[in-house]
Amino acid sequence: MAKDFLLEIGTEEIPARFMDDALVQLGAKTGELIKEYRFKTPDEKGAVQVYGTPRRLVVSISNLGETQESAESEAKGPSVKAAYDEQGQPTKAALGFARSQGVAVEDLVVKNTGAGEYVFAVKREEGRNVAELLPEFCLQLINGLSFPKPMRWADHEMRFVRPIRWILALYGEDVINFQVAGTVSGRTTKGHRFLGKGEAEIANPADYFRRIEKELFVVIDPEERKRRITREVEALTKQAGGYFKEDDDFRELLDEVVHLVEYPVALTGSFEPDFLKLPKEVVVTPMREHQRYFPVEKEDGQLLDKFIAISNGINNDLVREGNEKVLRARLADAKFFYDEDLKVPLAENVDKLKKIVFQESLGTVYDKVERIIKLGTYLAEALQIDGAVQETIKRAGYLCKADLVSNMVYEFPELQGVMGKDYARHSGETDAVAEAIFEHYLPRFAGDILPEAKAGQILSIADKMDTVVGCFAVGIQPTGSQDPYALRRQALGICHVIVNSGLRVSLSAMVKRAYDNYEGKIEAKLNKEETVAEVLEFFRQRIKNILENKAISYDVIEAVLASGYDDLIDTVNRAEALTNLRNQEIFDKLLRAYNRVANLANKAETEDIEPALLKEEAEKALYKEFLTASEEFRTYLKEGQYRQLFQRFALLQQPIDNYFEQVMVMVDDERIKNNRLALLKQITNLMLPIADLTKIVQ
Repeated sequence: MAKDFLLEIGTEEIPARFMDDALVQLGAKTGELIKEYRFKTPDEKGAVQVYGTPRRLVVSISNLGETQESAESEAKGPSVKAAYDEQGQPTKAALGFARSQGVAVEDLVVKNTGAGEYVFAVKREEGRNVAELLPEFCLQLINGLSFPKPMRWADHEMRFVRPIRWILALYGEDVINFQVAGTVSGRTTKGHRFLGKGEAEIANPADYFRRIEKELFVVIDPEERKRRITREVEALTKQAGGYFKEDDDFRELLDEVVHLVEYPVALTGSFEPDFLKLPKEVVVTPMREHQRYFPVEKEDGQLLDKFIAISNGINNDLVREGNEKVLRARLADAKFFYDEDLKVPLAENVDKLKKIVFQESLGTVYDKVERIIKLGTYLAEALQIDGAVQETIKRAGYLCKADLVSNMVYEFPELQGVMGKDYARHSGETDAVAEAIFEHYLPRFAGDILPEAKAGQILSIADKMDTVVGCFAVGIQPTGSQDPYALRRQALGICHVIVNSGLRVSLSAMVKRAYDNYEGKIEAKLNKEETVAEVLEFFRQRIKNILENKAISYDVIEAVLASGYDDLIDTVNRAEALTNLRNQEIFDKLLRAYNRVANLANKAETEDIEPALLKEEAEKALYKEFLTASEEFRTYLKEGQYRQLFQRFALLQQPIDNYFEQVMVMVDDERIKNNRLALLKQITNLMLPIADLTKIVQ
C-alpha cells in the first residue's frame, strides 16, 4: 500500500531572488534522496512536485510505498583454491573473509569471473518500513538545501535561507516526527498573514491541497500565480486604455513579483499626468525597479498615467491610495532631481569626474574618459571613419560619463547613459553625440540591444576594452565565479558589438593601444606583452561562446581558433564557411587531402623547395598544382572567399593521393627527403590562416 508524502517548511519571508534556485534544489534533492533511500514511487513523471511562496517551501511525493526496495550486494573474496583445502574445507582465508563480511562461511558462493573461480559473500538487505526512515529523510532534505546568504537565528547553529517558523510533515494521515533548530514538526500549517485566519490542522496531504487556497488563501504553485498575474494585468491594462505586451520587460518583472506574494491580486493606480512630461525612463524606473509596478502603455509605447500593482491578497481603496502615494513621492523626487540637473549644462559636470575614483589602481573616472577618447580616436582612424563621425566620437567620449555626477543617476543608477543622452540634448549637443553617450553603455546585460551608430559602437568598445585591459594589467582577473568588475560581460559585449556591426579591427592591436594609454600612469603587475597575451586568451573563451551560439560545432570552433582570431569578423566567416561545407561530399576530400599531407609535414626541417630536386612525375605534378593553388588562395584570402578556398584545396586530393602512391618521401638522400617534406609543409601552410583541419572529428 502507498501513501502520499507532504513536507512544508514554513519560514519568514524568503527574498524573491532566492526562490527559483531553492525550488530547483528542492526537487533535485528529493529525487536524489528517493534513490538513496530506495523508496518506491510510481514510474510516471510527476510523482515529486515542488511548490513555494515567500513563506514556505513545499514538496509532495504521491503514492510513496510503505517499504523500501530490498537491496542485494556482493563482495569478492579469495580464489577458490585459496578459500578451500584439498578436502573442500574452508581455509583461514575463507573464514576471515566471511567474518569480515558478516556472513556464515557456508553461505559463501562460488562464481566464475573469467579470471578464475572466486568466492563471494552475497548479502541481502530487506526493505525497511518507510515511516521509520522519513524523519531522517526530511532532515537530510532540509539540511541539504544551500543558499547564497543563509541566516542563523536565536542560539541555533543551523543556517537556512530565513528562520524556520513551522514544519508540516505528513505521511498519509500520520505525522513525521522530527525537530529542526527548535521547531518540531506537526500537522499544522499557517495561512495568508491577513486573509488566512491563523493556523489550520491538516488531516493528510490531500486535505492540504484542498484547503490551502480556498480556506487559507495561499496559492502555493508559482506557475499558477504567474498565470493569474498575467491574466489580471492584461485585463486591467486593456480596461485602462493601454496595450498589453508580454515582452522581456514584463516577464522579468513577473518573475520577481510572483515570489513577493502568496495570493496575488492586481489593482490599478494612477498618478498626476504632469509627471508624463518627464522622460519615459524617469517615470518607468522608479515604477518598475523600486515599486515593482507594471507600467501601462499605449500600442506606440507612450506612457499613460496609470500603473498596475500586485497586492498580496488585498484590493481596496486604502491599498490603492497607499501605492499611489508612494509612487507619487518617488516621481516628485525624480522631477526635482531632473529639474535641478537641467540647470547645469552637461559639459560642466565633466570636471567633477576628477574627484570620483574609477578603481583605486586605475585612477579617476576623468582619467578613464581621457583614455576612452584616445582609444576611440585610434579605432576611428584604424577603421578610416569620416571626420564628422570622429568629431562625434571625441565629443561624446568627453561627455559619456558626465551624467554619473547628476542627481538623477545618483538616485537611480540604472539610468546612467539614458540621462546622459537626455541632458546632452537639453545642453544643445547634437543628436549624434547624445545617442553615442547612451549607446556607449550597450550592451548592459545578456540579450540587451546593441549600439547601432558607428560612434556608439566605437565608444562602447573603447570603454569596455579600457576596463578589461586596465584590470588585467594591475592583476584583477576573474577567478572562478568571482568577477567584481564584470570583465567577462564586458569582453563578451565587445565581441558582440564587433560581430554585429561588422567592424574589421585587430583585437591584439586594440589591446596594445589600450595598454599604452595606461603606461607610466599605473603600477602594473603585468608588462605589456604579458597583459596582451592574457587578455587575448581571455577573449578566446568569449569568441567560443559567440560561435557556439551560432550552432557551430566544438571541433570546427577549435580548428578555426587554432588559426587565430585577431579579426573577429574573419573568424566568424571562416567558421561558418567550414560549417556550411561539412555536410557536402567535398568535405571528406578536403579532410583526406589535408590530413595525408599534415601527417608528414611536421617532420619538415625547412620550407624551402628546390624544384630541381623534384625527380618523380607525381611530385612534379603536385608541385605544379601547389603553385596554381597558391595563386588562387591569395585571391580567395584577400576577398574572404573561404568556401571557394576550401573547395579549391579539396581539388588537391587526387594529386596528393597520386603522390603518396608513387613517391617514397622518407628516402635515404637527405636533400631529396627534406625537399619532399618541404613541399608537404608548404601545402599544409596554405590552410594555416584558415583552420587547423586536424582538429576536425570525423
